[in-house]
Amino acid sequence: MGTDRRDFLIGVGALTASTAFGGRALYAQAKPRVVVIGGGPGGATAAKYLAKDSQGAIEVVLVEPKEAFTTCFHSNLYLGGFKNIADITHRYDALVSSYGIRHIRQWANAVDRDKREVVLADGSRISYDRLVLSPGIDLRYDSVPGWSKAAEEAMPHAWQAGPQTELLKRQLDAVPDGGLVVMIAPPNPFRCPPGPYERVSMMAHALKSSGRKRAKIIVIDPKETFSKQPLFQQGWERHYPGMIEWLGPKGHEGVKSVDPGMMTVTTGLGSYKACALVNVIPAQRAGRIAVEAGLTNASGYCPIHPETMKSVNDPNIAILGDASIAGDMPKSAFSANSQAKVAAMVIRGELTGARTFPARYTNTCWSMITPEDTVKVGGRYEPKLDKITAVETFISKTDESAEYRKSVQAENLGWYAGITADIFS
Repeated sequence: MGTDRRDFLIGVGALTASTAFGGRALYAQAKPRVVVIGGGPGGATAAKYLAKDSQGAIEVVLVEPKEAFTTCFHSNLYLGGFKNIADITHRYDALVSSYGIRHIRQWANAVDRDKREVVLADGSRISYDRLVLSPGIDLRYDSVPGWSKAAEEAMPHAWQAGPQTELLKRQLDAVPDGGLVVMIAPPNPFRCPPGPYERVSMMAHALKSSGRKRAKIIVIDPKETFSKQPLFQQGWERHYPGMIEWLGPKGHEGVKSVDPGMMTVTTGLGSYKACALVNVIPAQRAGRIAVEAGLTNASGYCPIHPETMKSVNDPNIAILGDASIAGDMPKSAFSANSQAKVAAMVIRGELTGARTFPARYTNTCWSMITPEDTVKVGGRYEPKLDKITAVETFISKTDESAEYRKSVQAENLGWYAGITADIFS
């Protein structure tokens, strides 16, 4: 996420009341306050359901510098030419006007766990009774030799949606017929396990549908296998023959370096020079604020209690979505939305005495190979064996009919419309 000067000044202007409370809190507190950091599928959902279901009994504050959220989920469909950027961008206005959520458009710089306060970008503080932390991911820039924050302007990741997504689309549009595209896929664990491979499919679709059938995409993957691999590889052979080559570790022996100036990727078995596009998706970890608050373990992600989504390290903090270690659940928007509803229920019960129920979680991940060929994987999950455990799973089969695969794409589009309405309206 990012912010510009205008965003920052709007946020500061909204916060002038903080001085009246000695800088400790932004608002006089007459009822329990929940502060939510991060306005993605986890944070925005939690904020909405806390405010809506408590019927005003809880003050909900959303700390998120942006005025609108561009979804990483379905950003691949933008690359493929099936959506525009406006289709995947959603404002927070309804959360404020319909549910009374206070939207503070600043960065949350730190969490003071001892005082139960969030430190904002302008130095002011806001106290909380409970904190919901949904900061998404940070990228490990040093995980790909030669790549860096500066290098992402030449070799974009687009794994945090917005300007990077638009940059990747411009570079894809500039690939000539016969040109080479290189993707460096991330190691586990990472946001949206099928995402890189759906992206490859949409890149190939954009190239093929615009007459650039001689272009080629090489995927350099540090993993031996990947999510839905037989389904994707079957689809690539069927729809994009000769256009996509996937290389596992034995096929490249590791990325040794990248050169953004020359647009080259050097591996243990040779170098690749891309004409216009190298998509680097690096290793990831929980967002910085979670790391600095001492909520992560050696994995770089945050351990949680599976019954509540509460941090193992702090009972006053719930951690949602990509930043959490959610057992068998993948790091997906659907997962974050499901986890947020459990956390909101638990917090509401603690602060207002409302009835609560045993935690239940769900997830489905759809992946578009072509408009007529979409596949899915998902399941139901419950707290078992000290983690969120899959109790039922499903995945598309390789022998499904074309008619059925087309109906799965209709599900995919319907889900996106439904979940974004559930989160943002």
